[in-house]
Amino acid sequence: MSQVLIVIDEPDDWAPYYPSERVITFADYLALPARQQRVRVINLCANYDYRSEGYYCSLLAEARSHNVLPSVRTLNDLALPQLYKLQLAQAMPALAKLPVGQAGVERVVKTYFGRCNEPALQPLARALFDRFACPVLEIHLRADPQWEIVELKICSHRDLNEVEETEFAEALDNFSNKVWRQHKKPSNSRYDLAILVNPEEKLPPSDASAIKKFVSAGRELGLSVELIGPGDYMRLSEFDALFIRETTAIDHHTYRFAKKAEAEGLVVLDDPTSILRCTNKIYLADLFTNNKVPAPRTRILRRGDEASLKSALAELGLPMVVKIPDGSFSRGVVKVNSEAELHSKLEELFEESSLLLAQEFLYTEFDWRIGVLDNKPLYACRYYMAKNHWQIYNHGNKKTVSGGFSTLPTFEVPKPVLQAALKATKPIGRGFYGVDVKESGGKGYVIEVNDNPSIDSGVEDQYLGKELYRLILQEFVRRLDAKRQGKVES
Repeated sequence: MSQVLIVIDEPDDWAPYYPSERVITFADYLALPARQQRVRVINLCANYDYRSEGYYCSLLAEARSHNVLPSVRTLNDLALPQLYKLQLAQAMPALAKLPVGQAGVERVVKTYFGRCNEPALQPLARALFDRFACPVLEIHLRADPQWEIVELKICSHRDLNEVEETEFAEALDNFSNKVWRQHKKPSNSRYDLAILVNPEEKLPPSDASAIKKFVSAGRELGLSVELIGPGDYMRLSEFDALFIRETTAIDHHTYRFAKKAEAEGLVVLDDPTSILRCTNKIYLADLFTNNKVPAPRTRILRRGDEASLKSALAELGLPMVVKIPDGSFSRGVVKVNSEAELHSKLEELFEESSLLLAQEFLYTEFDWRIGVLDNKPLYACRYYMAKNHWQIYNHGNKKTVSGGFSTLPTFEVPKPVLQAALKATKPIGRGFYGVDVKESGGKGYVIEVNDNPSIDSGVEDQYLGKELYRLILQEFVRRLDAKRQGKVES
């Protein structure tokens, strides 16, 4: 668990707020000895200008490997409009959703730790905080008639009026309640584990019952487990490890969570490299070819390249499977039975991606899913095709349905299937993967590797039961123990 320090200029700066032993002056922070444990610094110095004490507070915090808000990068970016305006893309969707205003009208809005008391502006406040994390941010908006960001300005908490001080204090308390209330970690807990979930996700990799089993298993292993959501990005430094139980994508907050967790030294499954490698089927296809992983014959199609299309048709034949590189749960995957249908589907799919994957069609009654953790087989499932469909998931008729399943011990899996799965994950990393394999003619053919495979109660745990959850979380404990002992894993 990280220790939280609030750094101010003078003791009187904290007079409007509740006293706390976490609040220290910059002079006190400057005199602190080197600390081994993780420290989180909330820099509330009045001046953040270059070479000011506020600037040096953030600079020293980073030199001491303390997690600090605001970071030096944020201070430098917000100091120059030409820098921060290049980085506003993440806030554009939230800005576009604001009701149009009267042309020329301007507004100034203050946000506190990413919070705003106006519900319509909260998504914008959150998006800006994720990119420019600071205690008080002043947003200057202008209607044209769509709202645009004219200026961003980092402010001092000392310049707030009484009403704003109350909003600031509430936001600070919400952002890091450890400032006021010491986190009561169970006496037998050695590490803090965050599990990232999203209640709004329609097809999450773990259902609510499975998540509860992870929490229970964690406690038995000495882990203090807390569920966090997409809005808890800035809280990652409070934890020792992160377990992502939300469908991942590169252009998505899950990847940003993984990157931030890794940068802050957390043990994270799955790590950003695994996400990068697994979420794109183009990458996997090339990886399989270079590492001689058995897989269905595959060709890459490029928009406008008729020669590659003709070559793929000649080599793969019909029917053929065409895939968007980063689809999940069978989305963006189509089977075409004729050239006319192929051209029609390609026109649709090329609207979403400049490259597509064409793959020979191998029909099987089920796909094997081999769970692999740290390059070792963990569980095995057969996922059967949805009724009257060629895939496990059928997203038609406005309702997603799936086929049945059967779970069995890994030692009952045909050897070629198991070997193919392990060969596929070895060049990717040492994370937690779900390898989809088709068995045909006594051979295993890898379809894809998933970086955050499904673990649903009563499905993947049908054979191992509670032990499956323990085995997965034991890997966190093992890696955390190795990190504490200074061991570097190859």
